[in-house]
Amino acid sequence: MTTERPRRLRDLIAVPLCLALCFAFSAATATFAAQADSDTWAGFDAWVEEVMAEWLVPGIAVSVVKDGEVVLAKGYGFRDYENKVPVTADTLFAIGSNSKSFTALLLAMMVEAGELEWDEPIRTYMPDFQLHDPVATAQMTARDLVTHRSGLPRHDLVWLATGRDRRGLYERMRYLEPSQPFRGAFQYQNLMFMTAGYLAGQVGDSTWEELTRQRILDPLGMTRSNFSVDDMAKDADHSFAYMDFDDEITKVPFRNIDAVGPAGSINSSVNEMAKYVQFHIDYGKVGEEQILSEASARAMQSPQMVMNGPLAAAVRNGDEIGDPTYGLGLMVGTYRGRKHVRHGGGIDGFISAMEWLPNERIGVTVLSNTSGSGTVPQLVVRNVFDRLLGLDQIDWAERARKQEAEAEKMAEQMKEQRAQGRKDGTKPSHSLDDYVGSYEHPGYGMATIGRDGDALQVEVIGFDVPLEHYHYNVFMVPYDLEGPMASLGGTRIAFSYDLDGDIDSLEIPLESSVSAIQFARLGDETMNEIAFLERMVGQYEIAGQLVTVALAGDKLTLTVPGQPVYTLVPDRDTTFKLEGADGFSVEFDVEGDSSPASAATLHQPNGSFTAERKAAA
Repeated sequence: MTTERPRRLRDLIAVPLCLALCFAFSAATATFAAQADSDTWAGFDAWVEEVMAEWLVPGIAVSVVKDGEVVLAKGYGFRDYENKVPVTADTLFAIGSNSKSFTALLLAMMVEAGELEWDEPIRTYMPDFQLHDPVATAQMTARDLVTHRSGLPRHDLVWLATGRDRRGLYERMRYLEPSQPFRGAFQYQNLMFMTAGYLAGQVGDSTWEELTRQRILDPLGMTRSNFSVDDMAKDADHSFAYMDFDDEITKVPFRNIDAVGPAGSINSSVNEMAKYVQFHIDYGKVGEEQILSEASARAMQSPQMVMNGPLAAAVRNGDEIGDPTYGLGLMVGTYRGRKHVRHGGGIDGFISAMEWLPNERIGVTVLSNTSGSGTVPQLVVRNVFDRLLGLDQIDWAERARKQEAEAEKMAEQMKEQRAQGRKDGTKPSHSLDDYVGSYEHPGYGMATIGRDGDALQVEVIGFDVPLEHYHYNVFMVPYDLEGPMASLGGTRIAFSYDLDGDIDSLEIPLESSVSAIQFARLGDETMNEIAFLERMVGQYEIAGQLVTVALAGDKLTLTVPGQPVYTLVPDRDTTFKLEGADGFSVEFDVEGDSSPASAATLHQPNGSFTAERKAAA
């Protein structure tokens, strides 16, 4: 019987789907230990196929370790849905944020080697480390980086689609606003894990990728695991990525996240992840070799920070799941009264779950090729736990349906509230052309406003979507977009104007935990051309006083006797604003394509005053 589910809440990266389908699933490469009790797994395959069908997941792979043995390693469904190529236990999937524990493990190994200290300030090793908060800048340590207590909210859109490399992201973190005091609260944060990997590379005179391969992957025998979807795509047994758009399974491009790799770019198979999980269950051992001390391994699996907020709520959906905490790159809590260590991961087209019960020596990894919901991997893990513990199987799927119904209801309520807040009968303060231009935030990069017929268009952080007028100087992304852009529906953009009445900035709520991100308007790019700037250079006379415009590098400066030298910032046409002086600008009178400016009009709050160019002696 197929159970109808409500549509799930959309998010910015993936648009989930909800139609229940039936697949002709192909089980591949199943291996069971000889001593496995067949009753334990009775009905398991059929149940897995049912939840995959209900949640429209083309393929998953599952590995289970118990008492030091792999008791299950199996693929379900398809890694290539279009051509019906089955998943195997060796199929590579992106594991997303399950990469984080690899980064924390690498730091733990470096601490043991005496290369760095957990509680030494980052600036000891990287003096140029800087955040918006000076206290966090001075006191942040390696331990802080991997326990989500930096004070920064996610700010994921800084790295998601800006195209910056790792160094570029590292340099721009100083422009990102915190939402909590340093060490004041748990806030899941990818950029700090990126920084942890960057720190490892700097201290180890190498890269995060190379150090992780040398010290973790190679010793564990994880020979096919890699650090980039570009490399995964070259492997003969890899999964494609899928999302569900308009109730259909749709292949989506791989998202390259190499720049933020230490937070989430590793790709692996359940066969190789079984080795990694066993390593943690054995507290740092590979076979009989202790490659990480037991003390350090236990520290990774011990509470460092109390988890709270939406992520903690998502982890707990019943009394059987204890209050979660965060260790070093791992979540620590309880499952039905037993110590429970886990982490999840997700990026476009992939969701993964990696969990173990250390005292029972049971570990499970589930990798899937559909994003938008972590439901199926988590359901499979919990079902396996219940089976191996010999407990009554909780209907976690039914709880997930109810949880999603609540999320959908809340989303509809928010949509209705937004519609009710709209002020009817208003109009923009300016013509649409006045909003067109380029705007910049030092952390988030560029936002470009263009015209599309009688409407505005915005291109920002990798998205290019239309805008409709909402009210006054606020515009909104419409709700009726299709495909991946549909998740942006309802996003509002507010424009502001300066004392001269010119549109000079826009705000977009790209990070919900802080104030809307403000992008300052940039001048016309042609105004930065040296040949154009040279036409403004000269002396201008007003009331017997000389005002000098000069070229300093690639910027114009303005000198008024008895005042400091001002830098002129290109605005539009032939008007420049005085940097640091709100309400002051200079408009040059220029004719033709090459003649010098004949006059300069100074606009200021108490009026406008024209200075004529003084003829050369």
